[in-house]
Amino acid sequence: MKRTTPEPYRDIDFSEAKRGPVVKSDPGKTKISIRLDNSVIDAFRALADQAGGGSYQTLINDALVAYLHQHSVLEAVRQVVREELGSAKAPRQPKRRRSVAPLSSP
Repeated sequence: MKRTTPEPYRDIDFSEAKRGPVVKSDPGKTKISIRLDNSVIDAFRALADQAGGGSYQTLINDALVAYLHQHSVLEAVRQVVREELGSAKAPRQPKRRRSVAPLSSP
């Protein structure tokens, strides 16, 4: 078994250090913690491997963006169809009451 040795002491000046991540995140993205089914993660990892590498998390993000885009387009189409069907219908006129002729006496 290889024995590890501690790193030799270095005098590091932290007086001008700043707190926060070493690598800044991309603008427009937020780091979150989310729980997904193992089967979902395995499927996206397999897709990333099939694509020749890359991040399965990016694939999950792309799938969510595609879903939102599809959903919003679908809602827009539904709204247009509703409006077109509504304007194509002729306005309903109220039913006329039939006047009943008085009974004539013999």
